[in-house]
Amino acid sequence: MEFLRTVGGDFLLLMRDVGPIAAVVLFFQYAVLRKPLPNPKMIAIGFLAVVVGLYLFLLGLDMGVFPAGAEMAEKFSYPENRGWSLVFAFCIGYATTMAEPSLIAVALKAEEITAGGLPSFHLRNAVATGVAIGLTVGVYRILTGDPLWIYILGGYIATIALTWFAPKEIVPLAFDSGGVTTSTITVPLVTALGLGLASHIPGRSPLLDGFGLIAFASVFPIITVLGYSIIAKIRR
Repeated sequence: MEFLRTVGGDFLLLMRDVGPIAAVVLFFQYAVLRKPLPNPKMIAIGFLAVVVGLYLFLLGLDMGVFPAGAEMAEKFSYPENRGWSLVFAFCIGYATTMAEPSLIAVALKAEEITAGGLPSFHLRNAVATGVAIGLTVGVYRILTGDPLWIYILGGYIATIALTWFAPKEIVPLAFDSGGVTTSTITVPLVTALGLGLASHIPGRSPLLDGFGLIAFASVFPIITVLGYSIIAKIRR
């Protein structure tokens, strides 16, 4: 009974959080556009499916992703395993980004709009490589204790410099590519890794050093996509 009460309470809290989205949609549909919903029953079922899916996703994070990430981060904090933590950061950054649903959607749309001129796999690979490099650099910063702003400032200086040389039509897509990486699959693992390392390395603060990896996962994909476009332009 206690388990059912907890599940029911969490589900109601999620309904409370998602409810304003439905309220905004219904308000503009009926009060502004003044048109009825095309299929109210199907929309209600879809909304319920979204709520259930979000709840199961959050439950999975709490039960599986966060504990596993924290356990691995603790082991990687040992001095003899810190070199492997860089390898793990690169591999997990690349793998999770390639499976990121938001990136797949953006890449497919980019391929469609460019009539195949920008293959979706090439874009996803460039973004995933950027995330992998960014997470590796971010983990290295946690291990050394260097200030975060130095790395981020250097990344954005490189981004601004590459913007001048990259094809102008690719610049907006490159900046969007940095945003789509911070989504459902990448963020939970990255957060667990950063907090786990900072919590178990002497002299590191989970608040000051544990967070910040997501920033690396956002800026470095912009650099790699811009770099990819410049190389492609030179080859053409």
